[in-house]
Amino acid sequence: MNRTTTADFKFDFGNSLSRDDRIARIDALATLLDTAFVIPGTQVRFGLDALIGLIPGIGDAITTVMALFIVSEARALGAPPWLIARMVANVAFDGLVGAVPLVGDAFDVAFRANRRNMKLLRDYLDKVEGRGAPYWSPRGRAA
Repeated sequence: MNRTTTADFKFDFGNSLSRDDRIARIDALATLLDTAFVIPGTQVRFGLDALIGLIPGIGDAITTVMALFIVSEARALGAPPWLIARMVANVAFDGLVGAVPLVGDAFDVAFRANRRNMKLLRDYLDKVEGRGAPYWSPRGRAA
């Protein structure tokens, strides 16, 4: 009989993933949290953020931690401090308003902080890598 201990298992937390793989992973997480499901017969999309947020007290705390993982990965991908601050502000706003019973869940469906943060990150990365339209800095001037 072959015995395996937990010391034999390796957990990969993303250090060996390529840049594109990391971006794809956090984009998939943002989709899962904000737009993974559709209300049948409508075009209203929602994700786990709205569903888990229905759990009183702890639901929004759980999804806020998940959203902060996206921000952490953005930082690891080289996003500047002003962009990280803007992403954290989106997560904080979503977490605070999302904590209000029922109204907060409707807000989670409409605001989509994780999709917003992915757009901010992708726009920044496109600008840095010379792809797409010119990126506008937070001061209103072309960067």
